[in-house]
Amino acid sequence: MKFATRGALKRLAVLFAILALLGFAAWWTLMRMPGRSFEGAGGAADAALVAGLRRDVERLAAAIGERNVFEPHALEAAARWLEAELAAAGYAPARQTYETSRTACSNIEAEVRGDREVVVVGAHYDSVAGSPGANDNATGVAATLALARHFAGRPSRRTLRFLFFVNEEPPWFQTGDMGSLRYARRCRERGDDVVAMLSLETLGCFLDGAQTQRYPIRGLDLIYGDRGNFTGFVGDVASRELVREAVGVFREHARIPSEGIALWDGVPGVGWSDHWAFWQCGYRAIMVTDTAPFRYPHYHKPTDTPDRLDYQGLAHVVAGLVPVVEWLTHASGR
Repeated sequence: MKFATRGALKRLAVLFAILALLGFAAWWTLMRMPGRSFEGAGGAADAALVAGLRRDVERLAAAIGERNVFEPHALEAAARWLEAELAAAGYAPARQTYETSRTACSNIEAEVRGDREVVVVGAHYDSVAGSPGANDNATGVAATLALARHFAGRPSRRTLRFLFFVNEEPPWFQTGDMGSLRYARRCRERGDDVVAMLSLETLGCFLDGAQTQRYPIRGLDLIYGDRGNFTGFVGDVASRELVREAVGVFREHARIPSEGIALWDGVPGVGWSDHWAFWQCGYRAIMVTDTAPFRYPHYHKPTDTPDRLDYQGLAHVVAGLVPVVEWLTHASGR
């Protein structure tokens, strides 16, 4: 009995050692990020940027409101407004139009021409049924517009495309009628060399209080904490180097906390935006997000209105993404 107990303890010790090694390997490969996350108060963001982001969110979520195939006039109004804003910034916006539920739906594209390698920055402009979609995803649209205005007319080694996708929300989510999947498939069919895609998704909720952040996997709070005050960079395992690259540059410049992770796309939340569509076509893609389903109490509700958002935090995210996009469009290699 004594020897059996010793043997069992030895086997248990070996098992714990293996689990510890696997855990360390997972952290090193999928969760370890370069640089240090910003700490402390971020201070006031650029006032003009804050005002512009607020104006664009209010235009989409308040003036236009719920916008999807069930509200086709509002969906078309949003598309036309995006085209007008891009044209005013100096672009020649193009549409990719297709029919869903007997309604014409359009992705909107604007491009800064460079070489054959392509970087895509995109956000979906539709909202879920029954919601004005201020955080989900007028914030992502406003951030993408702000970046498009910043980079308009600037030289770029790689081609930089700004995309505004339709039909991200249910019932089209992760179906053949999802706008970003239509676009990514067209890129693959044309042989476009998309080297990186950033999906900007729900970027207006940042909370400093304890226990304001939840996670899809138990134990992640031990690594990332329980405060919903950070910007998340999320990718699949194949995109883990892109996550690290983006987080590293972001942390050099941003005045808001940030965390990054690469996980299998079956983990809840990991593939819940337009970056998922690019994974299906073999492209590296990541989501930049406030992790709304795990933080924002008004997610997919009628109460997702512009007055509930943190525009200072949103502006800090956009300011931190400018050098990320700059780096991606001028970097060599992959």
